[in-house]
Amino acid sequence: MSGGDEEAPGEAPGEAPREATGELATRLGEALARATYTYDEVAGLLGRRAHEALARNETTPGLRRTAGGSPLETLTRLFLLQVPVTRAAADRALPGLVDALAVEGLLVTSVGEVAAHLDVRPYAAPDAAGDHDLWVVSDLTPGLDGGSARVGADHVLGISPASTSLAQQTIRDDVGRALDLGTGCGVQALHLARHATEVVATDVNPRALRIARFNADLNGLPGIEVRDGSLFDPVAGERFDLISTNPPFVISPATGERLVYRDSGLPGDQVVEHLVRRAPDHLAPGGWCQVLANWVIATDQPWDERLAGWLDGSCDALVVQREVLDPAEYVELWLKDSGHHGAADYAERYDTWLSWLDAQGVEGVGFGWINLRRVDRSPRVELLDWPYAVEQPIAPAISGWGAAADLLAETSDPEALVLRQRADVVQETSGTPGAEDPESIVLRQQRGLRRARRVDTVEAALVGACDGDLTVGQILSAVAQLLGHDPATLLASTLPAVEDLVAEGFLEPA
Repeated sequence: MSGGDEEAPGEAPGEAPREATGELATRLGEALARATYTYDEVAGLLGRRAHEALARNETTPGLRRTAGGSPLETLTRLFLLQVPVTRAAADRALPGLVDALAVEGLLVTSVGEVAAHLDVRPYAAPDAAGDHDLWVVSDLTPGLDGGSARVGADHVLGISPASTSLAQQTIRDDVGRALDLGTGCGVQALHLARHATEVVATDVNPRALRIARFNADLNGLPGIEVRDGSLFDPVAGERFDLISTNPPFVISPATGERLVYRDSGLPGDQVVEHLVRRAPDHLAPGGWCQVLANWVIATDQPWDERLAGWLDGSCDALVVQREVLDPAEYVELWLKDSGHHGAADYAERYDTWLSWLDAQGVEGVGFGWINLRRVDRSPRVELLDWPYAVEQPIAPAISGWGAAADLLAETSDPEALVLRQRADVVQETSGTPGAEDPESIVLRQQRGLRRARRVDTVEAALVGACDGDLTVGQILSAVAQLLGHDPATLLASTLPAVEDLVAEGFLEPA
């Protein structure tokens, strides 16, 4: 796992054998557990102020909270605050491991001191059974305390907002085979191993593959299979029940230096388009592919129309655009990410990148979620511009969207459905005080995507009456009698809205 080694994982001259590395990872995990080096314990040690400062890449408050010399304090200073500790303190925190970890490339030793060469970070990973503790090895965090933010081309990114977002997006049902495409340090593979029988993790970065394998052993998950290769090449001809991927999606000219963790080497958003077009070939029936991505918003075509053109009709598709950045904002974001802000060539890089985006007709860059599910029926496709607050993790809402698609596809007679109002739906009315009827009625979800839908009196009455006892047809007949409408006419005019209410999650099967 040393910084400059580019040989194939497991075959580099002088690299420790697989068994020896796995044993070292296991011993490290045992030492971290003895020191109670977990997310909650570290957060408690640092306190709110220092914890939030560290999230802003500032270590001074944390250093003031960790001077006592306990194993937990030592590990926090060593790996998270990135300051050297005494050899004696390191030996107390990592008994019998310091020299072996130095050989493996995690630590650097000098006379009387030990420093971290890689980050070992505690991580609280949520699942259906609650949070469970993991440790994630990656390259050190750049830019602490205003230091250099420049990273090498083969930098292995650790836990990031993007990886956390994908973890919250990924459906956690038990599955047979799962694929983490572009694994990086292996965070998604660690999640997948909790609910998949087999996990394959792929990457083009040899350092990332070695670190991902070490992380699997560190967390007692040796069943994760790590493969070298680009995109779907390492899994040619194979199918999976779940594909989770945070690809190198940064939209750039694909010229000059390349940071493997974010740059695919393909111009524009071609890497995301390729994934969307190829994923159906690698999905088992009913299997999901869930992608965190950027995409181009072109000056001459609506974003949803453009992305819909990538779909081949074999999959349900829920695409949610969460944010849109102006091209200038986008370039600034990623130049700062790579540590070029303030560099001598910053303005030149900025101008070159922005000029390319303008020449390509890029009006903006969308960020969001792409969810595909392989089906053997007419697919349901929804492309939703939704920049509003949602409940996290969002995965249950995505799974519920798929269940609603199945229900509607299996139903030949919507009026025979027996439905119930989802428990979190509330009704909001507005109008002139004292008026007999409200001017508007809005149904609003409190959970999941937290959608809102404006409805009429009939639709509101229907939703309110859906309690799992009567069919849609029976309820609408009763509403028609109350309002003095023709039942057949009311039923025909309202059934399309019933399907929308189910599809959007306001009504669910009883």
